[in-house]
Amino acid sequence: MSEVHDTFNRPLRDLRISVTDRCNFRCPYCMPKEVFGADHAFLKASQLMALPELVRIARAFTALGVGKIRLTGGEPLLRADVPDLVRALKHDLRVPDVALTTNGWLLEKFAPALRAAGLDRLNVSVDSLDDTTAGKMNGQGFPVARVLRGIDAAAGLGLPVKINMVVRRGVNDHELLAMAEYFRERGHALRFIEFMDVGNTNDWRREQVVPAREIVDRLGAVWPLEPVGPAYRGEVAARYRYADGRGEIGLISSVTEPFCKDCNRARLSADGKLFTCLFAAAGHDVLDVLRKGADDAALIRHLGGLWAGRRDRYSDERADRLARGEPVPAKIEMSYIGG
Repeated sequence: MSEVHDTFNRPLRDLRISVTDRCNFRCPYCMPKEVFGADHAFLKASQLMALPELVRIARAFTALGVGKIRLTGGEPLLRADVPDLVRALKHDLRVPDVALTTNGWLLEKFAPALRAAGLDRLNVSVDSLDDTTAGKMNGQGFPVARVLRGIDAAAGLGLPVKINMVVRRGVNDHELLAMAEYFRERGHALRFIEFMDVGNTNDWRREQVVPAREIVDRLGAVWPLEPVGPAYRGEVAARYRYADGRGEIGLISSVTEPFCKDCNRARLSADGKLFTCLFAAAGHDVLDVLRKGADDAALIRHLGGLWAGRRDRYSDERADRLARGEPVPAKIEMSYIGG
């Protein structure tokens, strides 16, 4: 089976693999500690995809057209064999683009191994440069300096680094300019992410969403910005470059400017379930199919059939439901499927 398209003719190009559902942070917009406390039942080791299983499933996805794979969690660097997985994806499967998203707490330690394994690029979550605000945003009171050291270590090894900032009105939106100035001075693209209604536990309120258009206006008043066209179909971030040539920013506006029509992204949970939308309520158990003896050809057919039947367009539908005052359906937690 070769390239596959869903019911809206969207190809399968991008795969996000959650390698663990555990995290050392408790960011309230993702994994609030009131819900994910000391007694929370995380997945057992036997439920997680083992390294050979991860590689086999990834190989099947590449046969269907996937050329970009991003490793996520939870916090992926809590899993010690992540550099081995990167090496397999790059050198055995020859995936053109392998990236990793991390909270950065362990990055200084792992950066050399990730670079040696062939990782193409990194995204690091930084929601504030102020320790008090950062501590609130990571839910653990952790200061930000260690994360910034990790970014410097990775960049010093030649790894391209982008920064992800989830923006919440009244929480950290007062730092938009400080964040932009800090990272443009260091040559890192900063991506602003609208506060999204992922999962069911993050206390999402529309009034806390800072629209992407407002962010562009606030930054552009200080540093003039010029829009940059998408580099490829399905690019999630709308990009702007600084007119003075000092880099660029990106904006992920799932709430105010949905981009479902071009979504070409699949998600694989840490226990091997395929989710065809970030806001899905249920997944398809791919790991069970593999463990019951499916060969590579059968696995490819199974995945291709699932994608071919895909009809997801949650962000487009959200606006209609909110306008009608209707509740939105329950969704899987972001920490489980990797954002």
